[in-house]
Amino acid sequence: MEPKHLYFPSADIHLDILLPASKSISNRALIINALSGSRSEIRNLSDCDDTKVMLRALKLDQSIIDVGAAGTAMRFLTAYLAMTEEEWTLTGSERMKQRPVRLLVEALNDLGAEIEYLEKSGFPPLSIKGKKLTGGTIHFDGSVSSQYISALMMTAPYMNEGLNIILEGEIISLPYILMTKNMMKEFGVEVNFLTNRIEIAPQFYKPVDFTVESDWSAASYWFEILSIAGEGEIFLKGLHQNSYQGDSKVAELFENLGVAVQYFSDGVLLTPNRKKIDFFNYDFINQPDLAQTFAVTCCLKNIPFHLKGLKSLKIKETDRISALKTELAKFGFLLTEPAEGELSWSGEKKDACHFEETGEISIKTYDDHRMAMAFAPAALLFPIAIEHPEVVSKSYPTFWEDVEKIKKGKVN
Repeated sequence: MEPKHLYFPSADIHLDILLPASKSISNRALIINALSGSRSEIRNLSDCDDTKVMLRALKLDQSIIDVGAAGTAMRFLTAYLAMTEEEWTLTGSERMKQRPVRLLVEALNDLGAEIEYLEKSGFPPLSIKGKKLTGGTIHFDGSVSSQYISALMMTAPYMNEGLNIILEGEIISLPYILMTKNMMKEFGVEVNFLTNRIEIAPQFYKPVDFTVESDWSAASYWFEILSIAGEGEIFLKGLHQNSYQGDSKVAELFENLGVAVQYFSDGVLLTPNRKKIDFFNYDFINQPDLAQTFAVTCCLKNIPFHLKGLKSLKIKETDRISALKTELAKFGFLLTEPAEGELSWSGEKKDACHFEETGEISIKTYDDHRMAMAFAPAALLFPIAIEHPEVVSKSYPTFWEDVEKIKKGKVN
């Protein structure tokens, strides 16, 4: 696909945006709903690639399931298929074959699963012989992807002995574990979570009517846009103040970056509050998907920063720390990685890298939807070209249509 060319200085930003449904909630709801045996349709499902992959896979009409670049689907389906009788092959894109699953596979095999690696040890593709799992007690590293833990939790009620997970070390992305816990409860399963121990007895999910809320991660790019613009207003439909999503923290964090939030029954209203701090310092261990938004926002607003809790960013769609350093350097911002899982900008700059012919700065997206969306707001200040803009379909398929409304100053 051709690059997306964007530039809208002095834009009139008065917008109503219908955000996509939460991918994280959608995919959990689909797995739990399938385990419950419900024939009820989950309302307001995400239209993103990851959820489409999950919907196709859960039909169980093919023994070879290709999840493409959908990391959530890979982790959740590994656990789900491990206890679904039949023999399965679970594979994905070339990048997916580089994303580790060893800890999840070893945990499942310890619980009675039969999963083998078909190519490189520790990585997809996987051969899975589905069967009833024994369950029991496992020790698990809490500092790796919370999707592993959520995958184990959701399938735990159907293990013979249930499951006790003892989390060791630092627990990252805790809100996603709590999201899983709360959604399991909504479908009738009790989860005891005390400090570092998750206890799930053998139980059954009950079918319920369920509606997915809008995505706070997707909302973050609109906070970024209003923060950089410094004027106008944006109404984001479908967000809830009392949300399952840890990324709802974005509203509080942007208070110090120039954005005020008002909550309504059908969404939130963003308006400028004129606040601007001199230095942004935050540990994103519980909200790693927001890191790109804040790194780009702070640079474009000339606010030095120090971001921590980013270890998981190295095993996402790309190494997001390296990608941020490379792409922000094109605008002249020289970022450093003071320690593993950290990203910092002291205010040091160099000349920006414009193309002589077009005057644009070209942004590489690394097959990563969040790189594309986090850099799009730079078009308020610079002519830019976003390479492979189609990557946004992973979580926000209508993102570019919504962004074009900025240029037009259009209200839905």
